[in-house]
Amino acid sequence: MKIILTIIVKEFLQLRRDPRLFGIIFIAPVLQLILLGYAANLDINNINTIIYDQDKTTTSRDFIEKFESSGYFTVNHYSDNYQQIMNYINKGDDLWALVIPNDFEKKLQRGEQVSVQALFDGSDGNKASIAFGYVTGVVSSYSQKISVETKNKSGFTGIAGVNINPELRVWYNPELKTRFFMLPGIMGLLLTIITTTLMAMGIVKEREIGTLEQIIVTPIKPAHLIVGKTIPFVILGFIDVLVVTVVMVFWFGIPIRGSFPFLMLASLIYVLSALGLGLFISTVSKTQQQAMMVAMFGILLPMNFLSGFAFPIENMPGWIQPITYLIPLRYYITILRGVILKGDGFLQLIPETAALLGIGIFILAASSLRFRKRLE
Repeated sequence: MKIILTIIVKEFLQLRRDPRLFGIIFIAPVLQLILLGYAANLDINNINTIIYDQDKTTTSRDFIEKFESSGYFTVNHYSDNYQQIMNYINKGDDLWALVIPNDFEKKLQRGEQVSVQALFDGSDGNKASIAFGYVTGVVSSYSQKISVETKNKSGFTGIAGVNINPELRVWYNPELKTRFFMLPGIMGLLLTIITTTLMAMGIVKEREIGTLEQIIVTPIKPAHLIVGKTIPFVILGFIDVLVVTVVMVFWFGIPIRGSFPFLMLASLIYVLSALGLGLFISTVSKTQQQAMMVAMFGILLPMNFLSGFAFPIENMPGWIQPITYLIPLRYYITILRGVILKGDGFLQLIPETAALLGIGIFILAASSLRFRKRLE
């Protein structure tokens, strides 16, 4: 233990001598979380709209006002023909156009069915699909309002037709804010980047400047060296988790609904996996530049794409989905979102916790054996 404590103290002294590492370890995650928390947002609140009102009546203006007052649409242009609509959409000025026919008011007053046209720019499929949902909601609400008004004006006293009004409830994220879904994932991604790259570059740096060889010729055993170099990064990774959690809760106002101790335990388990990956990278890299390239393109990018951070795993091809079971970040993100958003605890997340622990032990053990052989 005395040898291991000496190595740990040496690691912290080495970190203290490099002030840039302090910024990378503690300041960079906070800044990245804040920037990504605002930037990684799929919500659409300002949908630029073109209006082509062929009817130009009180009813058509009332219909247009429903879109403007919804809080989602901003009327940028009023058009007089389809060519203007095409020009605006082609230039990217507007996402969609609403075309109201010239018999809009008359048909509504007669109780007839009337159709309006909605033209969308589908080059960004995600934005178009979200806007389509908003448009459908506004049209449905207005249609129901007109139906009730028509019945009241006609003095209809018979038995009303069957009308089903769904009462929608959204759990865990009532306002459907993307930030609530993305931030726990960003937290896991940042922890992966910081711990994996720091571990890999910390060891490779010693190999570059020759201090690793000096340590090898001392009576220190490989097991002592591995444990002594890993523990400081475990502590730093755990501090990063606490700092990022504080920013998420108090800056963005996302409460932790589940067990905070279990969240910290799961984070500690995941840190071991990330450090094991960093240790493995250090065995295949000779320079810090090489370690950074291997970390980013060989491990971090595939983990990002296959973990379910941004892309749903169930939407991936069938032959790719089994590969995701080997990604520790997949289980950690599931735990983060379950604890933070749903209030899940250990009992609800036993499979993910067990998988994360098993993969973490395997990665750390395999990387340690490879690193030990390189030392010997």
